[in-house]
Amino acid sequence: MTLKLYYAPGACSLSPHIALREAGLTFDLIKVDLANKLVDGGDFFAVNPKGYVPVLGLEDGQVLTEGAIIVQYIADLVPDARLAPRAGTLPRVRLNEWLHFIATELHKGFGPINHPKSGPELKQVYRQRLDSRFGVLAAALEKREFLAERFSVADIYAFYTLRQLRRLDAAAVESSAVLKPYFERIAARPAVRAALEAEGLS
Repeated sequence: MTLKLYYAPGACSLSPHIALREAGLTFDLIKVDLANKLVDGGDFFAVNPKGYVPVLGLEDGQVLTEGAIIVQYIADLVPDARLAPRAGTLPRVRLNEWLHFIATELHKGFGPINHPKSGPELKQVYRQRLDSRFGVLAAALEKREFLAERFSVADIYAFYTLRQLRRLDAAAVESSAVLKPYFERIAARPAVRAALEAEGLS
């Protein structure tokens, strides 16, 4: 058996998709119809009771969920790819710190803004909060190319959230002297371009 990535185009499954390509791993891409919770004509809840992507199917038949966990698993499968510091080290803890921040403050920060039942005033409050969180990201990148000592899975996940920010408000990224070049550095990587192409994304 081979690894299987259950994904939806443009969803947060893009992050482990890129990580798999950066690691040089062989895997199958399985597209999920999230709107109807279907995969290969069957019930997607049978694959992941949580009902969302990403899901990584392992070679022994088990599955992993939650993007921030999956990308670390991928990184540890191929240590030579250097997508994460060695487990048990302080640099690895710092990487986990960034992954947690990206997951809870950046990624999840879009939910209330995009929710159809959120009114204009509530959206403004959450947008201000989200902008302040991206300010934290920008401040960390003012004097370095990547979030860790080198390119890592944290940058891959941050790239996904920056794509979301560009969809919400392109100027928020394009006008930033820090976030724009950071986004472009990651977007230019061959593995990133290959993942975007495979998902039919521009």
